[in-house]
Amino acid sequence: MWLNLKMKHVQKHNKEVEEENKQREENFNLEKKKKSQKKNKIIVLSVVVLLVLVAVIAYALFSSGKYDNFAKCLTEKGAIMYGEDWCQYTQGQKAMFGKSFKYINYEIKPGLRLRPTWVINNNTYEKVQSFQRLSALTGCRY
Repeated sequence: MWLNLKMKHVQKHNKEVEEENKQREENFNLEKKKKSQKKNKIIVLSVVVLLVLVAVIAYALFSSGKYDNFAKCLTEKGAIMYGEDWCQYTQGQKAMFGKSFKYINYEIKPGLRLRPTWVINNNTYEKVQSFQRLSALTGCRY
């Protein structure tokens, strides 16, 4: 009888140990699953951020500027802007065109009396010129 009680006690203890082990394994698997889900969320979020960044860069590089047609027309009419990159006034004139400046016929020319200097129809116009003035001189619409 004592042996029987001891056996039942051992069996009960083994069952409790098995239950504890089973519970630990379930907790471990649950934590593992949570970590995996968190990792997946981070990966998905990283991919989304990367795609947004690529889209913004592509838009910045390939979208047209506000004054593209105006700048192209000035170049077609033979207008040339001379200046120097270190000059704040040349930089200001460039900034007026923004992304569209790439269509302006621009040449760096040291030794100018005033910068920037525009040459339009063989006439010289010194200092920053407004779009209204450039439009009036060339017939280009801005």
